[in-house]
Amino acid sequence: MDTAFLIKFFGALFAIMNPFVNLPIFLSLTAGRSPGEMRATALSVAFFSAIMCVVVAVAGTQILTFFGVSVDDFRLAGGLVLLLIALGMLNGHDSTAHTGTAKEQEHHAELDNVAFYPITFPMIVGPGTIATLVVFRGQLTTQGQHLAYWAALAAILAILGVVLFSASSIGRHMSQTLRVIMTRLMGMILAAIAAEMIVGGLKALLPGLA
Repeated sequence: MDTAFLIKFFGALFAIMNPFVNLPIFLSLTAGRSPGEMRATALSVAFFSAIMCVVVAVAGTQILTFFGVSVDDFRLAGGLVLLLIALGMLNGHDSTAHTGTAKEQEHHAELDNVAFYPITFPMIVGPGTIATLVVFRGQLTTQGQHLAYWAALAAILAILGVVLFSASSIGRHMSQTLRVIMTRLMGMILAAIAAEMIVGGLKALLPGLA
C-alpha cells in the first residue's frame, strides 16, 4: 500500500468531509428528535454517503469523458471550488456550495427526512467531495495507490458513521473554541490541497508553465 498517497488522500477527504465540522449542522437539523431517531438518521447518512462516494469514485471519470471533460480540466475546476470552500472556512463563513443558500436552509428546516438531502448531499458529499474523489482517482497508477484510495475512503466513512451516531454525546463535549480551531485548521489544509490541484491542472493544460 502506498502510505504517502494514503495520508495525502485521507487528509484531503477529512478536510472536506470532516464529520466534526459538520456535527453542529447535523445536530441543528435533527434538533427535537429522540436519540433513537438521531442514530437512525446518522446510519442513513453514513449509508447514503458510502453509496454516493463509491458511485462517484467508480464512474466519475467515465461521466467526465461522456461530457468531453478531461481529468485535468476537472482538476483545475475542482481546485478552484475547493479553494473557495477553504477560504470560507478560514474566514468563518459556510460555503453555499455545501450548506446551501439562506433560502435553501429555510427549506431544510421544514423537511421530515434530512438524511439524504441536505445532510448527505450536498453538505457531506458535495461539489468539493466529488472533485476530490474524481481528481485523486485520476492519479492512481499503481496497485498500492488503488489500495490506499479505497482504504482512506473506507476510513473516512467509518469515522463519519461513528461521529454522527454519537452526535448527541460528542456535541456536549465540543466547545465552540474547539470547533473554530478545527474549522480553521481544516481550511488551511484544504487550501493547500486546492492550490496543488490548481497548479497540477494548469501544468497539464498549459505545459509551457512547467
